[in-house]
Amino acid sequence: MSEVVLRFTDVCRTYRSGDTDVQALDGVSFEVEAGELVAVMGPSGSGKSTLLALAGGLDTPTRGAVEVSGVDLDGLDAAGLARLRRDRIGYVFQDLNLVTDLTAAENVALPRELAGLSARAARREAITALTRVGLGDLAQRFPDQLSGGQQQRVAIARALIGERRLLLADEPTGALDSQTGEAVLSVLRAQVEAGAAGVLVTHEPRYAGWADRTIFLRDGRLVDSTGPRRTPEQLLGGRA
Repeated sequence: MSEVVLRFTDVCRTYRSGDTDVQALDGVSFEVEAGELVAVMGPSGSGKSTLLALAGGLDTPTRGAVEVSGVDLDGLDAAGLARLRRDRIGYVFQDLNLVTDLTAAENVALPRELAGLSARAARREAITALTRVGLGDLAQRFPDQLSGGQQQRVAIARALIGERRLLLADEPTGALDSQTGEAVLSVLRAQVEAGAAGVLVTHEPRYAGWADRTIFLRDGRLVDSTGPRRTPEQLLGGRA
């Protein structure tokens, strides 16, 4: 039996907006196993980014449980969550979160250095990760010396470095042309096939096609998922 790396059990997340409660997620349950890539689709405001933030321990559910490799994130203190995110979870943020005064290689190496790896060893791993996304020759450039698409690939390389068991990607192809987007997804796919679990938030059915299955959110609820005879295009169109 495959290892369940990510498990959501009846997860709800409610935010307070003025005098109104906003239900970002409502009773969401699903699992992602090692070696599996799951795409998450849905209209704007459906809860996709909230789901990813909860999976990465950046937010906490109002109700329900989120587990990574069998560990309930609610049982971890701030230091434990930080350690889990640093060592076990690779996260590609929609706004990238690159450190502007570090080079591409230094940005990618940072999680490994924080984990205790020597600067030299971390740099070697960083160069390898950058090469995998086609940026090995730009390792010494700073983020403001890179295009938006190149910055996106630096963020992806940072998410792939080390022994990450869970990869979370929020629209990782948003700043990329179609050819580069396909290349990046092939890297994510290879990482998953090597044993990681992956969750990909995307609005593009062609990119969701790289996933083993697709789940669809609407108004914070998991309303459907692709099966053997369903495609992302069919799912979005509501066709059986």
